[in-house]
Amino acid sequence: MAGALEGITVVELASIGPGPFAAMMLADHGARVIRVERPGVPAQGAFGRHDVMNRNREFVELDLKSEEGLAQLRELIDKSDVLIEGLRPGALERLGLAPDDLLASNPKLVIGRMTGWGQEGPKAKWAGHDINYIALSGALHTYGRKDQKPTPPSNAVGDYGGGGMMMAFGLLAGILSARTSGKGQVVDCAMLDGAALLTTVTYMMHAIGMWQDERGVNVLDTGAPYYETYETSDGKYVSIGPIEEPFYHQMLAVLGLSDDSEFLDRENKSNWPALIQRLEAIFLTKTRDEWCALMEDSDICFAPVLSLSEAPSHPHNVARGTFIEVDGVVQPAPAPRFSGTPAPPVRMPKA
Repeated sequence: MAGALEGITVVELASIGPGPFAAMMLADHGARVIRVERPGVPAQGAFGRHDVMNRNREFVELDLKSEEGLAQLRELIDKSDVLIEGLRPGALERLGLAPDDLLASNPKLVIGRMTGWGQEGPKAKWAGHDINYIALSGALHTYGRKDQKPTPPSNAVGDYGGGGMMMAFGLLAGILSARTSGKGQVVDCAMLDGAALLTTVTYMMHAIGMWQDERGVNVLDTGAPYYETYETSDGKYVSIGPIEEPFYHQMLAVLGLSDDSEFLDRENKSNWPALIQRLEAIFLTKTRDEWCALMEDSDICFAPVLSLSEAPSHPHNVARGTFIEVDGVVQPAPAPRFSGTPAPPVRMPKA
C-alpha cells in the first residue's frame, strides 16, 4: 500500500510541535518525509522510538553550521516537492537558504514556514506558545466557564489545529498549484492565523447576535444545560449535546422529564443555571456505565468522557481502528481514510 501521497518528497527541518505534526500527516499517507536532525540527536529523533509524531520518517543527520552540511541539505531540497521549517522569521535566510534562492534552484518547491505570529508583524520576532497565539486570536477568551478565567484546551487549537493541520492543507494546496502553474511558493503558516480561522463560526454567531462575548453563557460553551458534562456516581463523567429538539426530547424521556415545564422551556436562558443543577443531581444517581446503557445507543447525542487509557478500548473505536498499537506504543491511527489509497502501515522511528 503506497498511500494517496505516493511520489511526494518532503524535507523537514527538525523542530517540535506543529511542524512535525504536519509532516506526520503527509508521511502517514505515503509521502516520503526526510527529517533533518542536528548532529548528536538520536536517529529516531529527540524523543526516541516512542515519538509518535516522528513515525513513517527517514532521518538524516546534518550539521547546518558547516558548508558540507548545507550543501547536502540544498541537494535534498532541490530533489524535493516540499520544505518544512519551523524557525523564527529570518533564521532560514541567515543559514543561506533564502526562499527566493531555493525557488530559483527548484521552481516547483513549496516552502512551508511554521511560526506562531507569522513571518511579519509587530510580534513576529518574539517567542510565544499555543496559549499566547490563541489568546491573541480571540479563541481563548471563549474557552471556560462563566465567571471563571479562560482555560486553554491543551495545545490542540494553536499548535495542532491552527498550526499543523493548517500547514498540511497549505502544503498540499501549494503542491497542486505548482503542478498546474509550474511555480512553487512560500506557505506562511502562523498559528495565530490558524487559531483565528478555527473560530470562524464563533465570530459569525457573534456578528448575528447568537453568541454573547462572554464565557460560559452560550449554547456551545457550557452555558446550556443540554450541552455539558456531568459527573456520575462513580466519580466519572458523561457528555450530552442534544441541541436539536427531537434529540432533546429523547433525553427528557430517558430522564423522566418529558412533562417537566422547566425543561420544556429550554430556551429560557435565565433558567439555565437551575436546570444544570437539577441535571447534576440526576446524573449523580447512576454510574457512568449505567448511563451508557440507557443513553449510548440512541440519538440523545451522548458519550462517556473517556480517559486516554480508556478511549482506545471503546467498542466503537475498536471497530473503526481509530487507535492502533505499533511496537508497543498505542496511538491514534492515520486520518482521514481513503477508499482507494489507504494509508500504509505505520512505521515507528528506529534507532
